[in-house]
Amino acid sequence: MKRLIILFFLLLSTLDASAQTGKSIYQKYSGQENVSAVYISSAMFRMIGKIPDLKAGDDEVDLTPIIQKLSGFYIISSVNPSINENLQSEVKRFIANGRYELLMEAIDSGEIMRMYSVGSEKTVNSFVMFAIDGAETTFICLDGQMDRDQLEKVLAEEMKK
Repeated sequence: MKRLIILFFLLLSTLDASAQTGKSIYQKYSGQENVSAVYISSAMFRMIGKIPDLKAGDDEVDLTPIIQKLSGFYIISSVNPSINENLQSEVKRFIANGRYELLMEAIDSGEIMRMYSVGSEKTVNSFVMFAIDGAETTFICLDGQMDRDQLEKVLAEEMKK
């Protein structure tokens, strides 16, 4: 019985060790052939957040409180067919394992764009956008402690455009 319990805990620890993050997906695919990658650190967001009157859109939504709370921003955009297939599978597992909630889906002529978030009623801990557009696959992940109401205002403003 002790062996069974020990084996169970060892299995749990290996599952947790292999848990994916936006950062791990970024690290895996950045630097690959035909892959564009962008990473912005929390230090950069703190610096950007000090810029006064950082607004978005016609309604002048203040981005400063959102930006200051970000801990990482990861973008992977690939036109490499073999990487696209792996990236799509990996992002689907990442979304499923992280208990992300689908916020929006748009499908048009074979192009697919989905937005997901995970967090509480008041806070978004992670926001993911995943798009497949012909030969291009794009993964965008924002991590941090973002105020849900403020993030929704910014997204609504962007959807108006």
